[in-house]
Amino acid sequence: MGPSRRSAVPSFSVMDVLARAEAMRADGASVLTLCVGEPGGGAPAPVRRAGVAALAGDVGYTQTRGLPALREAIAGHYARWYDAVVDPERLLVTTGASGAVLAAVLAAFDAGARVALPSPGYPAYRNVLTALGCEVVDVHAGPLERFALTLSGLQSAHAQRRLDGVVLASPSNPTGTITTDLAEILAWCEAEGVRCLSDEIYHGIIYGGVRVSTAAADPVAPTIGSFSKYWGMTGWRLGWLVMPADLADAAADIAGNLALCAPVPAQHAALAAFEPESYAECDARVAALAGSREHLLGRVAELGFTRVAPVDGAFYVWADISSSGLDSPDYCDRLLAETGVALAPGTDFDTRDGGDWVRLSFSPGIDVVSQACDRIADWSERRRATR
Repeated sequence: MGPSRRSAVPSFSVMDVLARAEAMRADGASVLTLCVGEPGGGAPAPVRRAGVAALAGDVGYTQTRGLPALREAIAGHYARWYDAVVDPERLLVTTGASGAVLAAVLAAFDAGARVALPSPGYPAYRNVLTALGCEVVDVHAGPLERFALTLSGLQSAHAQRRLDGVVLASPSNPTGTITTDLAEILAWCEAEGVRCLSDEIYHGIIYGGVRVSTAAADPVAPTIGSFSKYWGMTGWRLGWLVMPADLADAAADIAGNLALCAPVPAQHAALAAFEPESYAECDARVAALAGSREHLLGRVAELGFTRVAPVDGAFYVWADISSSGLDSPDYCDRLLAETGVALAPGTDFDTRDGGDWVRLSFSPGIDVVSQACDRIADWSERRRATR
């Protein structure tokens, strides 16, 4: 009988790179992993303590929308960071940001809906939308667009054939670039009846500028948040969705059928994420990331990168490796085999131009980043000398 047609989505090439890197490490090789977007340090100390305490208590089911106290705390976070009023009843606590994406897409779009995505962009958006029967419309966001979704790009795609929605991430994965005309895009979407799904999971990891949340600016745009990046709680699998009033019940009903509720020990522990000690610990990590970012950007030329996207936030560098004469999968394969440095090939993130780009994560910290830069620079120089 075989699998369904909707399940025919591609795997992430980066996971193949990671598997090879782990196999090399198991064989005793010195491997530096810059291919995955996982922040170092794990959960803040107050969250870990709260997690231990939670396991000693009642960890039965919660309401589908999440612990009332946690939703109140998330609403307080929006007031603290964005001076925004978010009704806790509009909040849905989910199994990671991935659960929020699934609930939002199912609630907002029917099969056949045309949904725009910036390219390059996070591949799971494309794959989830495709598996759910939506039509993905690529909106190119290259150097001329500062690697971010633009209003003109959306308008052009809409003029060719009406859009039903758009998925916007700022800061973006894989580029780390912030969308600068967010207000204009949101106003246009509302005027045209195009639903904007906003992914803000890298908020908190921004290098200068002012944080602006869609949840504060647009009452009809579902907005996704997560404890995974700024708070470093990747394995706790906890995110949230700020639901527009017209989607709140539908998204919650879908989430309840998919997962009943988000992981309960993680929900109890996450209450401590909003303590001053947790914010201070996470802000210190962001400051350390800024140092790694500066180190890497200062070595772009010697690494053999022709250009990089603006790294406004997150912990990625999107780098042009076209001068190497290799496409990105081959580049990443050879770099790993010959130097032990694991990067992510750009073909995961951009189906058109990804062969010329790679993604580096500087989340492992300055020591690992510095060693990796040394190896890449030496490898690039040796390749240039023999070409």
